[in-house]
Amino acid sequence: MNTDDLNFAYKVRHALNDKLDELPASTTDRLAQARKMALARKKAHVEVPLSVRVAKTELAAAGGGISGFFSQFSWLGRVSMVVPALALVIGMVGIYQYEQQERIADLAEIDAAVLSDELPLNAYLDHGFNAYLSQSE
Repeated sequence: MNTDDLNFAYKVRHALNDKLDELPASTTDRLAQARKMALARKKAHVEVPLSVRVAKTELAAAGGGISGFFSQFSWLGRVSMVVPALALVIGMVGIYQYEQQERIADLAEIDAAVLSDELPLNAYLDHGFNAYLSQSE
């Protein structure tokens, strides 16, 4: 409970205690009888041992089933963490290499198109032509 809830509970208790003297005797008797009945129904307090033996230390979130399996094969637990990380690194390197090959192929295509075209040498000196080439990349 937060402090607002506690403050509200204290205010309600205080308001009820203020009006306690004004209650009729029959109501007070019924409340006392209901309290006695509730206490009679209450379960007896059972002593619980305070110390508990733990045979094996384990994380609470481990679940027991899977962690028990991996504890028998500790190398399998380590490998199960390394394999996905290694697959991720290999995938990232593969994507980088693919993108680089695509970029090289695009540049080679542009170079081949420029070299195979019959343009005068002055066209290569034109600033508009350079802008066209940079847009087509």
